[in-house]
Amino acid sequence: MAEISAKDVMKLREQTGAGMMDCKKALLEAEGDFERAADILRERGIAKAAKRAGKIAAEGIVYALVEGKTGVLVEVNCESDFVANGAKFHEIADTVAKQILKNKPADVESLLACKTENGTVESYVQEQTGVIGEKVSVRRFAWFETNGFLETYIHMGGTMGVMLDLEGEENEATKELAHNLALHTAFTKPAYLTKEEVPAEVLEKEKAIMLQEVLNEGKPAAIAEKIVLGKINKFYEENCLMEQKFVKDDKVTVKQLVAQTAKAAGTPIALKRFVFYVMGAGLEKKSEDLSEEVAKQVEAMKK
Repeated sequence: MAEISAKDVMKLREQTGAGMMDCKKALLEAEGDFERAADILRERGIAKAAKRAGKIAAEGIVYALVEGKTGVLVEVNCESDFVANGAKFHEIADTVAKQILKNKPADVESLLACKTENGTVESYVQEQTGVIGEKVSVRRFAWFETNGFLETYIHMGGTMGVMLDLEGEENEATKELAHNLALHTAFTKPAYLTKEEVPAEVLEKEKAIMLQEVLNEGKPAAIAEKIVLGKINKFYEENCLMEQKFVKDDKVTVKQLVAQTAKAAGTPIALKRFVFYVMGAGLEKKSEDLSEEVAKQVEAMKK
């Protein structure tokens, strides 16, 4: 077997843009033949993936998967909505979600390092980038393990996703409640489950802003503080799921709805935690004039 030096690996990396380990493996397989090694990388989609590494992946889907008592909500991104809406991309998201269920990683970095039958999750994502011709990336995920039951909701094929963890018996009444709460969460987009979860620094910042706003209106300091107290209650109603008015019946809060359902069903029920993702929230989408894009492609062809 040909001896592969670090210099050889660097040369192939510069030529293809693939990772060091991928280059070394390809050279070993090709017995030192650079041309064959480059072909191997292309065949596996790795060289193509490397070229797309700088692309902006701001499209994609939010995907949910529940198996037994464990559930996953994950956002997987690509470059165009055309690819995001395809069956192949949903298959990629499903494969990633299954790896999260299996390994229960702490973060995206840990997920990408997880071993699969054919390498790592990272190498799988790179390969799929080559297959679909667009950059694929796993942006974020959450997994829940429950003693009760889980409810998920995916809006319009993946533009938004919700996962709830509920404590209690799963029956017709509690499942209907869970479904309604998932829809409610998708609609209202709360930041916290309860008002006790609001960080002290967030609360103090809100109070300071509200107080200054009221003082700027010319209200005396003593009155301003009472007004701020009312505004803080409004902040809780808008941002804390359990304090929100239920979207289907604004005469009750979510907390009251849960209590009413438990009483009517004759079984304890509680919403323990939730997570929701809006696909692409906070990501910068690439916007270019079509003529400029064509001009860039023409210039690239000349090189």
